[in-house]
Formats: sequence, C-alpha cells, structure tokens
Amino acid sequence: MAEQTHVLFVEDDDVIREATQLTLERDGFAVTAMPDGLSGLEAFRARRPDIALLDVMVPGLDGVSLCRRIRDESTVPVIMLSARADSIDVVLGLEAGADDYVTKPFDSAVLVARIRAVLRRFGHAAGARGEAGPKAAAGGVLTFGDLQVDTDGMEVRRAGQPVALTPTEMRLLLEFSAAPGTVLSRDKLLERVWDYGWGGDTRVVDVHVQRLRQKIGQERIETVRGFGYKLKG
Repeated sequence: MAEQTHVLFVEDDDVIREATQLTLERDGFAVTAMPDGLSGLEAFRARRPDIALLDVMVPGLDGVSLCRRIRDESTVPVIMLSARADSIDVVLGLEAGADDYVTKPFDSAVLVARIRAVLRRFGHAAGARGEAGPKAAAGGVLTFGDLQVDTDGMEVRRAGQPVALTPTEMRLLLEFSAAPGTVLSRDKLLERVWDYGWGGDTRVVDVHVQRLRQKIGQERIETVRGFGYKLKG
C-alpha cells in the first residue's frame, strides 16, 4: 500500500478543524490537526508533513508568522486559509512564503482539489517536467546574463552564487526561461504553474513574481502592462 500523504492542518475553530480532518482522511490523507500556531510549529518539526494547511487567524502564533517560520526551515508546500478573499492577510501569507490560499467558507471538494494540485506541481518541480514544461529541460544549463538555470539539476545560480527557490518559484522560473522574451499572461501562468483548470486569483502570480524578482534580480522579469510578464534574455 502506498504511503499516505501527511497534511498538517492548523485551525482554531473546533468544528471546522474536526470536519475538515474527517474530509481529508476520507480522501486518503493522514492528518495532524492542531488548534494554534505554536502547537502547529511543534507538530511540523516533529512530523515533517508533506503539506501544511494553515488558517491565518489562529492564536499563539498566527498563520502568517507560522508560514514564515516553516519557510525558514523547509520548502514544504503551504496553503493558507483566509476568511476574506480581499483581506490583506492573503497577500501577507503569500509574501511569507505560502504557495496558494483558499478562502473560507470552502467546499471540501475544492479544498482537496487544491491540495492535490499543489502536491502535483511540487512533484513535478522535484523531478521531470510534464508536457507543459520547457523544451529546454533536456538541454542542461540556460544562461540569461548573470543568471544560470540548470533545468536538469533544478538549480539556479546568480553571479555564480546559488539561489534558493521554493518549488513554486522554480516552476515559475522554468516557465519564463522556456520562452525568454515571450509575454506570459497571468492566466497562462496560473494554468501552467498552479495547475488551475479554472480561473484563479492573479494576486498569487503577482506576489510570486515579486518574490522571484527579489532572488534573481528585479530587472530580470519585465512587467508588460495589461498583458503579463516576460523574462529578459
């Protein structure tokens, strides 16, 4: 029997926590559910889950701070839960290193689909690319000025120094480096990087592009107003 995917779920609402845990377990996940951020951090360090599902507003250590602590130690995928789609907490969570977010109240089927989408793309980022991946993936190292992207070893260097990217940031960079100079729309990036077969919030793309720029150089990715982004060759 295949090993179960382990989800760390941090949520202070007892009803939501218990109901969501049961839903995830019925879908084949192993779940560690914690009521606050501090116990969530302890559970993360003890169990090293495959994915973390964090509510923004939890006591002790809020979800954004917990996400930041997890990201300091690991590239494990993180999904934030937020009660408001327009909340600044959504952006703060993404800036802290979250890979995606889901607004509450959520449909359990949607939540499971988003978890599986994140896990699929993390698997792809750690190994071979799928059909949507860059054709250059078999060709070794791509060079863009002082930036080098090793598409086989999944490593990035800037001016000779290694650049630490999360799997989501790596997938985003691979999409750009597959077609330097080509404008990629936010919707296209949502489809290719986040595996969305439906419309998603483009703030996810914008925040990740900004995070990527901070690591590879602000000037390397150009914004094309009204259309999207492109990597300068």
